[in-house]
Amino acid sequence: MWQTQTHDDYVQTDDILNYTNLYSVSQRVTPTNSSYSNLATVNAGVTDQPKSSTKQQDWDNTSDNSKEQTEKKQVSDVTTSTNSKPQMKQLGESSQGHFSPVCVYLHNRVAIMLEIENVETVTAEQICERIVNSEELGLGKQLYSQIFSLWMISPLLELQLKPTHKPYSIRKCWRSLLEQYSHTSYNRQQRDEPRLVFQRNIFFSPQLEEKIKDQKLIELLYDEARHNILQGRYPCEEIHYIMLGGIQARIELGPYNPQQHSIRFFREEQVKYLPLHIRKSSTWTWLPISSKNSAEVKLLEQFKRIPNATTNRKLMKKYLEFCWSLPFYGSAFFEGQIEQPVTGLTSLLTHQDQPVLVGINFKGLYIIDDIQCVLLLGLKFEEFSWEYARPSKEENPNCLPCLFIQFNVVENGTTVSKILQIFSRQASLMDTLITAFIEQVKSKVNDEIDKPLDQSHNEIESHSSIMMGTMYPSTLPCLNNKLNRLTLATFDEEGHCIGQMGSWSFSY
Repeated sequence: MWQTQTHDDYVQTDDILNYTNLYSVSQRVTPTNSSYSNLATVNAGVTDQPKSSTKQQDWDNTSDNSKEQTEKKQVSDVTTSTNSKPQMKQLGESSQGHFSPVCVYLHNRVAIMLEIENVETVTAEQICERIVNSEELGLGKQLYSQIFSLWMISPLLELQLKPTHKPYSIRKCWRSLLEQYSHTSYNRQQRDEPRLVFQRNIFFSPQLEEKIKDQKLIELLYDEARHNILQGRYPCEEIHYIMLGGIQARIELGPYNPQQHSIRFFREEQVKYLPLHIRKSSTWTWLPISSKNSAEVKLLEQFKRIPNATTNRKLMKKYLEFCWSLPFYGSAFFEGQIEQPVTGLTSLLTHQDQPVLVGINFKGLYIIDDIQCVLLLGLKFEEFSWEYARPSKEENPNCLPCLFIQFNVVENGTTVSKILQIFSRQASLMDTLITAFIEQVKSKVNDEIDKPLDQSHNEIESHSSIMMGTMYPSTLPCLNNKLNRLTLATFDEEGHCIGQMGSWSFSY
């Protein structure tokens, strides 16, 4: 358990960290199945820059530094520990010169083997070009650079590389990045092995994504959305998880076959189609019975309900349409922890900070309990203000950097201000990513102001028609804020503290 600190233990920082421009997130729980299908997606992070300089161009500054040049340890080969080997596609044959094999993974369990000349100097952009230009994949060459990026991913950390980054150099400083941003032990960091993954760019516009018609692009986006659903990063209702699981099963298994697709089949295979908190415990799969309300029975019924003539393209689009309607779709996720409310003497003596995922996308910020798959707090950018603070005693390993989130609520007819503390080694990354997205919003607003009125009106009408075509509303019960599960400080309109919880109680 981390030692609880009060807000007085934190000071605003203007430090600039050594490693910049890396979009990162570390996974808290290592999947039991370490196959490629369990890789995480967006998971982004940002650089630790002062607010006065955190603009989009700062985001794109190069992160090559002296550490990368002086690192003595050789880069180990990108390894994979999979229970079942992914399909391999080799692009390009080495004929002469110094070539090295480079393996890039996709979320559809395809591993692309490239023969790269002078691997030490090759950039992420050059590797992406090789992937997109391959006839085997048949991707849309005009859109790929906007939609997808090259990532370096491990169970502990995920980095979206900018086009000029050299993956070889990033790999050389991987241990230093883990030490700075991950929450795991030194021994676990030393065993970590990253891999290159071709996946969605966190800055790509969801509005443009909804207009995509290219089947290959839709498939890649579907694979990534499916991963986030199965990993519990996209909270929604049980009925929707069953619906999405049925669609996935239909895509992968084909039409319903009564001789093969039984209740027992889905009881044994539900781990492939449902997140952990929905499916039945795998320790009971040997039992030959299932209740009518069990997950496998509902999954089978949903699977049978899909017409045989429905194409995979239509099914993938329906899957994506639901995910697009979720407010946190396309988020970058960060590891953090928050204080749990104390509800009694026993809770006071035994309570621990609650691990959470912090999602940030073009809309706002989301605090998610990814174990129970519940959204605790969701705020649009215009609904909150924030401040990054670092510990005043940075030598204390139990005192983490902090992100303060302030937002207004109405209590008993009166508007009050609430403040939440998020503790995380990645707090500086959250701070900069929020700033980058807000700069994007400001830039778009200025562009709209400069456009003729009739042109702006036409674009708004076009966008509205797209949104109305989305079948599922984002105002689901599971998306309501759970303020009772948060430790908050309360202030009146004059800034006086009128309510304290947790460590705030020792500050006033």
